[in-house]
Amino acid sequence: IYLAAQRRVHAIDFLMRAPQGLNPADYPLGEGTDADLFGWPAVHEDRNVTGPFSFAVPGFVAGLALALERFGSRTWADSLAPAIELARKGLAVDWYATLKIAAAAPALASFPDSARTYLPQGFVPAGQWGGPLPHIKLGNLDHTLERLARAGPGDFYRGEIASALVADASRAGSTLSSADLGEYRATVLSADVMTYRGARVHTAPGLTAGPTLRHALGMLEHRLAPGAAPDAQAYSAYTACFLDAYEQRLARMGERDEGGASSCTTHLSVVDRQGNMVALTQTLLSVFGSKVVLPQTGVLMNNGINWFDPRPGRPNSIGPGKRPLSNMCPTIVERDDGIRVALGASGGRRIMPAVCQLISFLLDFDMTIDQACHQPRIDVSGTPLVRVDERLAADIVATLASEHEVATALHGVYPALFACPNIVARDEARGVSTGGAYVMSPWAKVSAQNEPRAHPEKG
Repeated sequence: IYLAAQRRVHAIDFLMRAPQGLNPADYPLGEGTDADLFGWPAVHEDRNVTGPFSFAVPGFVAGLALALERFGSRTWADSLAPAIELARKGLAVDWYATLKIAAAAPALASFPDSARTYLPQGFVPAGQWGGPLPHIKLGNLDHTLERLARAGPGDFYRGEIASALVADASRAGSTLSSADLGEYRATVLSADVMTYRGARVHTAPGLTAGPTLRHALGMLEHRLAPGAAPDAQAYSAYTACFLDAYEQRLARMGERDEGGASSCTTHLSVVDRQGNMVALTQTLLSVFGSKVVLPQTGVLMNNGINWFDPRPGRPNSIGPGKRPLSNMCPTIVERDDGIRVALGASGGRRIMPAVCQLISFLLDFDMTIDQACHQPRIDVSGTPLVRVDERLAADIVATLASEHEVATALHGVYPALFACPNIVARDEARGVSTGGAYVMSPWAKVSAQNEPRAHPEKG
């Protein structure tokens, strides 16, 4: 959160936690690797990926409540009103929703309330040609949000909603407890900051991708020569920096215990007419999270345990009460020309390379927001493979292929092989705000409101 009047950046930590009653022995390793976001060694019955053993303590409600309390201008009830209206209408099933539900249907069908919600009459919902979009009711979610608006955010953690969440989670087999919810707190922290090409880059601290982004940018400043446009040398530099940054991240980062798939992540980048900015990332982690809808509340639970390394003895290994190493990378940049930028992305481990390249496009190659959003990217996110947008020039692809294992990838909708970023900028001197989103995502949205104009008095 950037506060224009104070010229200060704050970070709100609402990362999930493992339940205190979690037992690492409940996650024995199996054969091979999982087919989800991170390619971890497989766990018996995919317990860390799907179902009640994958639940982590949710922090999103606490994080939003703290942000509103400390920095907001609306009431809690007014802020929830649009979400309540959407929940009452139900989920509008466009073609992309049909595709997403169909891809997850086998797992959703394994849990009765998930199947009732997302597979009505046992089938993947789909609209009729030329007809209005069908809507599916999201269980009791509308009533839960109405209760949350009346009772306040504490009810999610220490009230009626909390009791319902714990009761349903327990019946499903989760170790999530009343103490886990009741003791959860979001916190306001100072954002970490570094200088890159004269700009101040503010990142989320702690167990996010912020430290990894700073590592990559620190290397990039010495390896990359700014120019008119990114060339083969630039993409080679990106690759080297991302490989090194992820090697450091996966080997060393995590909260130590002292005793390819799609994600379900949303990123918002927002600027108001006063120049205040927000870069917000929230997630259920995998698509449809744990795949479990809790019946009393209609809440679709996360699978935050999937963030942990299932192998014991590592910094990010599964453990009770621990916080996992997350991939979220909300970032605010203050350029030396007075322009400020807020950005971030969805896409699991692909988030950080996308954010880093966008920052480089803006600061190293003086691109506009529109140009940066359309510039082809690469992805290097934890394995030796370099995924290359097929729109890149042949000489760039050839240079990368001579140095690394390369796979060209379609700049398309599904599967989404690159992160989905969005970005806003504020030029305070001109009083102009601009923004852009990942053009290939059907659910990427942009909203703008004109500045109010003073009308001359009549007469």
